[in-house]
Amino acid sequence: MQISSESVKIGHPDIVADTIAANIIATILDREHKNGMTIDTMPTCGIAVFLNAIIPQSPDINIGTRADSGKYKEIGAGDQGIMYGYACDETPELLPLTYVLVNRLMRAFESCGDPLFAPDGKGQVSIDYDEETGKPLRVVKVLMSNAIDYRYAKGKNHCAIEKRARKIAFDCLKDSIDKKTEFLFNPTGEWKAVNSCSAADSGVTGRKLVVQCYGGYPGAQMGGGAVVNKSPEKVDCSAAFGSRYVAKNIVAAGLAKKCSVQLAYAIGIARPFSIYVNTFGTGKITDKKLEKVIGKLFDLTPAGMIQRFDLLNSDIYRRIPRTLFMDNYPWERTDMIKQLKKEAGR
Repeated sequence: MQISSESVKIGHPDIVADTIAANIIATILDREHKNGMTIDTMPTCGIAVFLNAIIPQSPDINIGTRADSGKYKEIGAGDQGIMYGYACDETPELLPLTYVLVNRLMRAFESCGDPLFAPDGKGQVSIDYDEETGKPLRVVKVLMSNAIDYRYAKGKNHCAIEKRARKIAFDCLKDSIDKKTEFLFNPTGEWKAVNSCSAADSGVTGRKLVVQCYGGYPGAQMGGGAVVNKSPEKVDCSAAFGSRYVAKNIVAAGLAKKCSVQLAYAIGIARPFSIYVNTFGTGKITDKKLEKVIGKLFDLTPAGMIQRFDLLNSDIYRRIPRTLFMDNYPWERTDMIKQLKKEAGR
């Protein structure tokens, strides 16, 4: 069986919109820090970026989410929602290999230093998996579509540009490809930079949620809404990180080879409405027991996740539009292994 994941460069119009939204929140956090902000009094907002429309949080929602003046005297979930976190043992990052490689491909084109390749680009990586074991076998195809800035072409034709693109791609993926790996570049044959990014497409914040999370990998379900354009009392944001953190630590602890964690929240209520675990038959203990262990060991309230993951840190918001994982984020730590093993009796 063949599985693919996709990703986009930081210059893609949707990621540009995400970057604007995330930087607005980061600026608000910076301002509030100067005013002595605490978790109890943090601003609550979801950002929709139009020409000049940034609207405040609904007062009806504030009733359930503000710890200083709210109904429950604690930070409740800023909305109802269902979030999924996923981890597997295919890579050191405990993420699907397709996702890791396609993101590595995007970062390579972003940092190649060749202005010929304009900021807007997309890629896909396809891998053959063993149908019985589910293990990745080989990279079958690598697809790269990148806008070309012909001001820097210096007489290069399409073949020369494709050769340069192939070198960038295969250099960053050299440990995973073989001689049979197929490379496709700008399949229509042409993509001029003048017809790229915001000049060609309307960027919408939140539209690349699948790309930013798990790249469309089967079993890594998607729920909730956009992540990077919301302040962290919105569980679409904080619980996207919390569920990933839980799933990653379960796999890191050797309690499963694959793990999907679903967290459901009710608006205004701090603790998860429900917790569901699926280890796809790879668990060392039952999924039901894992659900109980999670409920006991992890503080998955908005306040708990904000504190554990440092989500009032404006620097984090400025970084997450590029990637939600595969970085030294607090939710990528595997610091619950001992507690998990002990509670699971392993």
